[in-house]
Amino acid sequence: MSPLFRSFYMAGFECATGRNVHGEWIDQIRATEHDDRADGDYALLRGIGIECVREAVRWPLVDRAGCYDFSSLAPFIAAAKQRRMQVIWDLFHYGYPEELDPFSAQFAQRFARYAQAAAHHVREQLPGPHFFTPINEASYFAWAAGEVGHFGPHQIGRGHELKLSLARAALLGIDAIRAVCPKARFVTVDPLCHVVPPLEASKSELRRVEEFNRDVVFQFLDIVAGRSMPELGGDQSCLDIVGINYYASNQWELDHPERPLSPTDPRKRQLADLVKDVAWRYGRPVLISETAGLGAAREDWLDQLSDTAVQLLEAGVPLVGVCLYPVLGMPEWHDRERWARMGLWDLEPGPKGLERCPSLPVLGALERAQAAMEALCVSQRSTAAPLAQARR
Repeated sequence: MSPLFRSFYMAGFECATGRNVHGEWIDQIRATEHDDRADGDYALLRGIGIECVREAVRWPLVDRAGCYDFSSLAPFIAAAKQRRMQVIWDLFHYGYPEELDPFSAQFAQRFARYAQAAAHHVREQLPGPHFFTPINEASYFAWAAGEVGHFGPHQIGRGHELKLSLARAALLGIDAIRAVCPKARFVTVDPLCHVVPPLEASKSELRRVEEFNRDVVFQFLDIVAGRSMPELGGDQSCLDIVGINYYASNQWELDHPERPLSPTDPRKRQLADLVKDVAWRYGRPVLISETAGLGAAREDWLDQLSDTAVQLLEAGVPLVGVCLYPVLGMPEWHDRERWARMGLWDLEPGPKGLERCPSLPVLGALERAQAAMEALCVSQRSTAAPLAQARR
């Protein structure tokens, strides 16, 4: 078991809000009926040994012109109490109050006030320790919403500007949360990506690849840690737990993010090596905060993930957990009629709403992964005991 979280393998509920590429409002918690079924969903997780979840406070639902209504949080708090579930609260997952300009100075200030109110509410309702992710995937959202216009505010060519605005919000949010919850822990979540050069790359392309892999992919984390642009207020103490979001689509050839590298591409790096890079760069605990296979690939992906986790821990990497995300199937962001099969349970219409249909091969893979982790823990304890006796 992780020293930070109640279970090494945890589950995340897809919680994106906001406007998709077509301008349609999306709310993935509502779309999957997780708000109506939180207690049942948590009961399913407890039944398979998962005791920690990534969950959302949906800013657009809570913040009404600066006044706060936390009624949308009530089902999750009640379920967490009933099922004794530990929660990492995600405070920004793409959505924000629609009257707010995310490029303005007011954005960060208003986010900080909301984050403080949310932390105070959670602290009053649930025992600690309390975990928060102020801004989820700032680098991805900056690209998707500020560079290529896939999400609101649908801007083009302003990705870097939006990333800096999100960094300011994250840092002000951390300070605001600490003011009301001094012992709060923070999981700073960003995608872990890797690009490779074309087979016949020019010197310019090779330089761009090196710059992306060395600097660009770590830019948001570096700002939070105060390694880059310290004038924004970053500090090593702000980078508490590093959250890594990683999917099969996170490696691609330069300039072609729409075409992920195939699993057999020799240019592709192993996830274990990418995680080691993050761990050695920052010297902080690392959480694989989002990862999933798709469809029939889910079982194999989870088996590979289990091998990777064991390998990392045996190598001394401070990996504190793996979050299976999303744990439920979900509608695609930009094609609401098409459902992605990415979780432990697929969702199918039934007489009482969306039924949770277990993917038995994936659940079997999770059971193997949990057994492998338990065996590793037993092995490490048995090794540590003689060493402790020798020191006496």
